[in-house]
Amino acid sequence: MRPLLLAVSVLLGAGCSTSPAPLPLQPEAPTAKAVVTTLGADLDKTDHRVASALVAIERNADKPKVVVSESRLAQSYLPQPPEAEVAFAMARATKADPLDYKKQMEFGRKLATAVNLAWDKLEANQTEALRVSQLKDARIVELTKAVEQAKKDAASNLWTLAGISVAVLGAVAMVFAGPRIGATLLASGAAIGAFPAISESEYFSYIVGTTLTLAAGLAVYWLWDKVRDDANKSEYEPPKV
Repeated sequence: MRPLLLAVSVLLGAGCSTSPAPLPLQPEAPTAKAVVTTLGADLDKTDHRVASALVAIERNADKPKVVVSESRLAQSYLPQPPEAEVAFAMARATKADPLDYKKQMEFGRKLATAVNLAWDKLEANQTEALRVSQLKDARIVELTKAVEQAKKDAASNLWTLAGISVAVLGAVAMVFAGPRIGATLLASGAAIGAFPAISESEYFSYIVGTTLTLAAGLAVYWLWDKVRDDANKSEYEPPKV
């Protein structure tokens, strides 16, 4: 009993070891790199144009017309701000407290750093999402091949069982019905059992053609032999008294 349990455990362990490894979790990000790349390029262009306009305003502070024009240009790259934010900025400008400007600049730098870190994470997630998506596609192909192979194995097993059954009948027929029928059944059983291997062979068409040619030749020979036997029988048949 113990050897049997040991064998079963070994088989179960072997079956578990062949199980496919679990796939990693796919991040919630687009798999197409162009989506992130294109959007990032557009956002970078917007940021650069706005920043450049602000630099032009600072360097031309003594030119009111340039300041207004560059300000309007910068605003064209940005969404319309809420009235509360406009009121907040106007109050800051009216007060013109250097400490308020310092605090807002620190907040702006921290916010820009956080946005850049979030964007870097999005790009990393996009790369990982693409990798996991490709792994899933490969797993689907692998499972599809496994299903097809299982179907082929099942069909092959059916042909094998059919061949064994016919061969058993042939062995029985050898005893009770004579060698001619028994040998024919044994040969048929062997052919049936070997059919899956033959059908999947690259020489299948040649094998079928040769088999059909031999079968036709045997049929012609059988017919010729039968006609000859009938002729010989009628020729040497003794006269009836």
